[in-house]
Formats: sequence, structure tokens, C-alpha cells
Amino acid sequence: MSIREFLGLEKKKGSAGDTETVRKIVEKLDRMEPERARYIAAFAFLLSRVARADLHISEEETRAMEQLVVEHGGLPEEQAVIIVQMAKTQSILFGATENYLVSKEFNRIATREQKIELLHCLFAVSSSDESVSSAEDQTIRQIADELRLDHNDFVAVRSRFREHLAVLKKPSSPTW
Repeated sequence: MSIREFLGLEKKKGSAGDTETVRKIVEKLDRMEPERARYIAAFAFLLSRVARADLHISEEETRAMEQLVVEHGGLPEEQAVIIVQMAKTQSILFGATENYLVSKEFNRIATREQKIELLHCLFAVSSSDESVSSAEDQTIRQIADELRLDHNDFVAVRSRFREHLAVLKKPSSPTW
């Protein structure tokens, strides 16, 4: 058995759900149990997917992602920084093709509680700059659907961040 097989990185015939994005991040986590590494890789990628929904990842969003990977992954900050940077890069390069596949993988390996926890984290990242854009809100809703969470689950988590929802903020006066 090769080390790649042991870590679950070898593509097995019919192995759906494993994606290039998840495998690249998993390689940086090779000291961890493979399932835990897959979880953290998918978690980080989904955070970056939401941060990039408006086509820009701010410094605040990056810091929030790093902190969440430290907290939820139990990793040292240095490793979280690398993982978040890799997830951001993968999201930029392959997001269009990987988004659904990574969500599908996360759905497969996460418990219902972990999925709800992820929703909280997605809103935390998107609200780190004090505003959840419509694009970010829609992306979080799409991820919730891909994770097969109920609409009520989405609404319950979203309501905790309502003060940051751009769609509910009073528009500023025109400066004509």
C-alpha cells in the first residue's frame, strides 16, 4: 500500500466525491487522519467559495477564514494560513468546476450538526466586513441546498446575521 493510498489520495475506480481541490489541500494535512483532513479541506474551500461570491476576497474575510479553520480544524495558525491560501487559490482557479463537487464531498463526510455549524461559519466570513452581499447570501443558500439542509435551517442561521444583510440595509442617500 502506497502512502497516497493510505491517505485516501489515490483515485479508486468509481470514487465519486474526491476532487482535485480537496486532494491538494489534504496533501498539506498529511499528518492528520485522512477523513479529518478531507473535512478541513472541504470546509476551507467552502469558506473561500462564499468569500469570493462577490469576486473579491477581502483581508477581513481572509482573517475570518483563518480563524475559523484554527477553531474548527484544531490547527495551529501557521497551518491554517496555508490551508486558507490554498483554498482561496483553488477557488479562484477551479471554483466553477469544483464548487458543487466539494459541497457534495462535504455533504458526504459531515454530520448534520457540522453542516449547520458550517452555515454559521459561512455567514461569519461573509459578514466579517459588516455586510453580507446579495451574491454571498445567494451562494450560502446554494451551499445549504447542496448540503441538503432545510430552508428553515438556512433561515434560522441567516436570521442571526440579519443586521449585516445588504438586502435589508437602508440604502444611503444619493449624492447628486
